[in-house]
Amino acid sequence: MSQQSQQTWNTVDDYFNELLVQEDDALTAAASVSATEGLPAIQVAPNQGKLLHLLARVRGARKILEIGTLGGYSTIWLARALPRDGHLVTLENDPHHAEVALANVARAGLEDIVDVRVGAALESLPRLAEEGAGPFDLVFIDADKPSNPAYLRWALELTRPGSLIIGDNVVRGGAVTDPENDDPSVQGIRRFVQDIAEHPRLTATALQTVGGKGYDGFTLALVTD
Repeated sequence: MSQQSQQTWNTVDDYFNELLVQEDDALTAAASVSATEGLPAIQVAPNQGKLLHLLARVRGARKILEIGTLGGYSTIWLARALPRDGHLVTLENDPHHAEVALANVARAGLEDIVDVRVGAALESLPRLAEEGAGPFDLVFIDADKPSNPAYLRWALELTRPGSLIIGDNVVRGGAVTDPENDDPSVQGIRRFVQDIAEHPRLTATALQTVGGKGYDGFTLALVTD
């Protein structure tokens, strides 16, 4: 990737974001507070957050599961797509990240419909199943990539026909195509995509993206009967 390419991607993102996305104070504060609190700057871009919001609205989602909260930026976008009696559960392993997310969600006035659960997702997910928390209409997977295959299995347990499962950061700058790449995140994504491709209850696609977040992409998988 050349520096000129990244500059062009940034400019195009800025153009579309200004016209179509228009973050409000709660969203800009969520990003800035997360940075001030030392969280990594790996949250979705504004136009990606708006895409998640639109997908949830198109789906008519009433219950959303997010795996990987970080500072709650994507959480806010997703929660704003819900009706007043909707519910979003978001899972975050890092207590400090969860604390920042809770404050950001409260600032956005969404604390009544967002449930931030702290702890390893692979421990929280079985508890959600035991509680009968599903089925969720949309699942957004954006946590540690080596665990993505396991997250997919739980997402299938907690959804129903018509549910949408979205996986973020699946291109890894193109590294996903290299079977010899020993990066655990790359291998986790490769297994994740392979599992989606082979699962009889899923129909899916993947898209490459470029923009302010660099070169990456996401998967969209629809749960069928």
